[in-house]
Amino acid sequence: MDGNGRWAQRRSLPRTAGHRAAEATVIDIIEAARAAGVEWLSLYAFSTENWNRPGTEVDYLMRLVRRVVRKHAPLLLARGIRCRLLGAADPRIPRELAQDFDDLATLTADNRGMTLTVAFDHGGRRDIVEAARSLIRNGTQADDVTERLFADHLPFPDTPDVDLVIRTSGEQRISNFMLWQVAYAEWVFPDVLWPDFRAPDFLTCLRTYRRRDRRFGGVPPQTNGDPS
Repeated sequence: MDGNGRWAQRRSLPRTAGHRAAEATVIDIIEAARAAGVEWLSLYAFSTENWNRPGTEVDYLMRLVRRVVRKHAPLLLARGIRCRLLGAADPRIPRELAQDFDDLATLTADNRGMTLTVAFDHGGRRDIVEAARSLIRNGTQADDVTERLFADHLPFPDTPDVDLVIRTSGEQRISNFMLWQVAYAEWVFPDVLWPDFRAPDFLTCLRTYRRRDRRFGGVPPQTNGDPS
């Protein structure tokens, strides 16, 4: 969800105004994804690297996210959306916000509609390291480690591999996002900044994805292996 700062800068506003404006986009995209039949939606809200931002901005984000979680929890419950938090382990996260995350996950745990994963204090590399540590702690022999077994030690192992990654604002980087799960994802990079991103933009990305020829390293059957 990229471009909040630039959105604010273009309007001669503080960066915090861009983060505040992003709230409407978050709700709009959740509703659009649910209406489109998307079963798994992940939003990258705060990375392990985002702790390097100015302290005042980080503090504002923590307060903003807490307000958004508390404000929209009833809507998420009513829509049948199950909510999960990927990350949220750093002790710098305010205790009240961590509790709000836990409460939201508990509140929506029995929902069987779309699963919404909010990546907060998330880092793909950290997840991979933690999975490796888990295997070692369990005494797993090196020759017994398979991709499937490794994936079972990642957070929320029932989460399917990512099909589509949308990064707004035109930036074209992975930024440490779910590195294991995006191995064969399709990527779309709309130029629109996140606070201006709306349901029609999201649906355009879905249409782009549906036109992609996903071969997963193979070739279409009709080519019969002909390199031409």
